[in-house]
Amino acid sequence: MKYFHNIGKYFLMLTEMFRKPTKWSVMRGLILKDIDDLVIGSLGIVAFISFFVGGVITIQTALNIDNPLIPKYLVGFATRQSVLLEFAPTFTSIIMAGKVGSFITSSIGTMRVTEQIDALEVMGINSINYLVFPKMIALLFYPFAIAIGMFLGIIGGMAACVFGGYTTLNDYIMGIQIDFDGFHMTYAFIKTFVFAFILATIPSYYGYYMKGGALEVGKASTTSFVWTSVVIILLNYILTDMMLG
Repeated sequence: MKYFHNIGKYFLMLTEMFRKPTKWSVMRGLILKDIDDLVIGSLGIVAFISFFVGGVITIQTALNIDNPLIPKYLVGFATRQSVLLEFAPTFTSIIMAGKVGSFITSSIGTMRVTEQIDALEVMGINSINYLVFPKMIALLFYPFAIAIGMFLGIIGGMAACVFGGYTTLNDYIMGIQIDFDGFHMTYAFIKTFVFAFILATIPSYYGYYMKGGALEVGKASTTSFVWTSVVIILLNYILTDMMLG
């Protein structure tokens, strides 16, 4: 029953988020700050992880293709498919659940502990709209970070080919180009937008409704990371079955 109660409170929070909106002059500043904190501030880790994971995928694929009858361009093909379909949209989002999600939960939870949220309510401000809505809008720009991750993942695979000698550059580029399906990009970005919504709202829920002191802020951050990751994995399965099944 506890889980159903939490789900009900979560959807109530989503409903309250659109009631009594904050003035645009104030909201604009909040959105720009959250874009800087949540998206631009995450570009470094997304770029670093994507580049090296792309290289690892390429190396592992090349090492498992030991049959001379299998064309070497399949290394580039496998890297492209892995990066575009799963790694960039899904596994990067799980990583971001730890970075972005924990930041959102801890920042809102600290405001709850220090009674700043109560102060907003006393001033007649819809605290859920003030705190959660800017983060949801800011994370609409999250797909741009994923697009950079896709690009750098493929570049990382290319670097592994060139410096590791696992296949030729021409074969790798041929593998990237062969049998490309544009719908796979659509699928990846639809998933990314859904995951961005989850990254904004579930950590906000755990931060907004937390109770206790500073110790509970850390516990709420851990719980939000776990449940955000679980929901992302479940939605990844559902969306993949619906769109590619």
